[in-house]
Amino acid sequence: MNRLIVATRNPGKVKEFRDILKGFKGLDIIVETLCDFPGVELPPERGLTFAENARLKAGFLTAMTDFPALGDDSGLEVDYLNGAPGIYSARFAGEPADDERNNAKLLELLKDVPWEQRTARFRCVVALVTSDGETYYGEGTLEGKISFEPRGKGGFGYDPLLFLPEYGQTVAELSSELK
Repeated sequence: MNRLIVATRNPGKVKEFRDILKGFKGLDIIVETLCDFPGVELPPERGLTFAENARLKAGFLTAMTDFPALGDDSGLEVDYLNGAPGIYSARFAGEPADDERNNAKLLELLKDVPWEQRTARFRCVVALVTSDGETYYGEGTLEGKISFEPRGKGGFGYDPLLFLPEYGQTVAELSSELK
């Protein structure tokens, strides 16, 4: 059985990564997270891009454990705000990180912005660092618009605000299977 360490303690991300990796039949891996290493703290995210931050997390864990590690960095990019909050999504409203305050700040900044100009996307970059130090990247986006108020109870972060026109729902309203 192979081990893969995922560089997060975020319960929402832990669940999503486990659900995604469960879908790969025949991978025969044990997925562990930072929750399995309570004394380990990741270094601060100092990268200027999602890819740099994802690599930083995965590389740190691989160096510490000698097991392959998966790091991610993701965030919301709002076109009207020139891509903000971007890599600063988790702490957009300041420290400590707080989803409700982040969402409230975003809605305040967009309060007078018309629907047509509320285009945005979630961007996620994952970096897999192997025990040999090789790095592999994957990136994806989910396009939508920022709704005028939070909708839905599923997910975390900005999920209640990113509306997906093709589904007529916010990400927080989607079923976990569809998500």
